[in-house]
Amino acid sequence: MNFYDFSATSMNQKETSMRQYEGKVVLVVNTASKCGLTPQFKELEALYQEYKEQGLEIIGFPCNQFANQDSGTNKEIHEFCQLNYGVTFTMFEKINVNGENAHPLYKYLKNNSNSVFGKEIKWNFTKFLIDSKGNIIKRYAPTTKPSKLKKDIQELL
Repeated sequence: MNFYDFSATSMNQKETSMRQYEGKVVLVVNTASKCGLTPQFKELEALYQEYKEQGLEIIGFPCNQFANQDSGTNKEIHEFCQLNYGVTFTMFEKINVNGENAHPLYKYLKNNSNSVFGKEIKWNFTKFLIDSKGNIIKRYAPTTKPSKLKKDIQELL
């Protein structure tokens, strides 16, 4: 199995295959609307705008498993991201990233990344960088600012 074997439901209720991202560099992020790290949406959107023409995709997965920081409905979360941070990258419906009900994509990402962070997601805004062939290249801590990923992204584009 690889990244392209998974699918998820986008905010517009459309089942989306990760296969649509073949040939692109993808940054996967679990997000939250009421977190101290929420301002990272601004940097994520800036990264997306800077590199989308070169083949970068950013995909966000809201999650409410950390201190109840994304308790809204999918519609409320989507509107919040657009209104407050101008998010234009793809946001998916809220999921679990840990536990037995974790989304299959996140089970795959956690179990197949060579990471010092272990096999669980510790907090909102954990990031996974996927290359254009669907390989997990790197996992980043929640506190790693998106702007710090530029060098790694440039090397893959």
